[in-house]
Amino acid sequence: MSYQLVEDLQKKACPQVAVVQACRVLEVSRSGYYAHQTAARQRLATPVVCAATVHLKAAFAASHKAYGSRRLTTEMAKRGVAMGRHRVRTLMRLNGLRPVWRRKFVHTTDSNHGLAVSPNVLNRQFEQELPNQAWVCDITYIRTRSGWLYLAAVLDLHSRKIVGWAMSPAMPAALVSAALQMAIVQRNPAAGLIVHSDRGTQYASAEHRALLSKHGFVGSMSRKGNCWDNAVMERFFLNLKMERVWQKDYANHAEASNDIADYIVGFYNAARLHSKLGNMSPNAFERESTLKKSIKLSEIT
Repeated sequence: MSYQLVEDLQKKACPQVAVVQACRVLEVSRSGYYAHQTAARQRLATPVVCAATVHLKAAFAASHKAYGSRRLTTEMAKRGVAMGRHRVRTLMRLNGLRPVWRRKFVHTTDSNHGLAVSPNVLNRQFEQELPNQAWVCDITYIRTRSGWLYLAAVLDLHSRKIVGWAMSPAMPAALVSAALQMAIVQRNPAAGLIVHSDRGTQYASAEHRALLSKHGFVGSMSRKGNCWDNAVMERFFLNLKMERVWQKDYANHAEASNDIADYIVGFYNAARLHSKLGNMSPNAFERESTLKKSIKLSEIT
């Protein structure tokens, strides 16, 4: 209380009174007063630890340090903690919660070849009303201390779900065919499915074209040098690297493969919120889409 009186006397009642004089009058240690002031400033600078902060930190960690204030606001609401976006931004700033963001693009495929290429059938029709109507494919690279690891992935445009993938230290045609084969086994799509990719030699290979033909799929390829024709897959690869790969230092290919599979199955498909999907995960969006379709069919019959 004496320290507060010194402050009131010195700053409010008699501003002209020096600290040394106020301490002498109130018989207070000057060094003790300054120590009290320092402690008070430190308390003000320390973020308030509250239940909301604990929940926010947990949600941020669960997103692999990927969510910004918009997605965290949605995630907090899903967890039953009502917070405005302004409050979320404030707590993120006070607690040093900054989403990882690094932008880096490297071409991994060679489109300078004499192989047959397909026309751009998809033509950037990235919004698909039903699953297994259009898939997009691509390859990206993952750095490990044992050398590059290449990831081929297949994404369903309806739900943005990764439905097939394969990884290898090299980029043969067998890599992209294995990813597509995994998607076929999991989804069992009907003939007529559009399978879109870039013009790389892997996708233009006889092996990959034969797989498309075997199942009656329609091949589609981006225009030469136009990455926007496959923007959805490019975005997935960017998310993968920001939210997982660039935060890791993989010792070898096996470690990287296991971690990337965990990201796809355990986080991206199952939990990651997508603004394009109404802030739902791909799995949740597909479940809701299937339910709506069933309700419509029951109403018709």
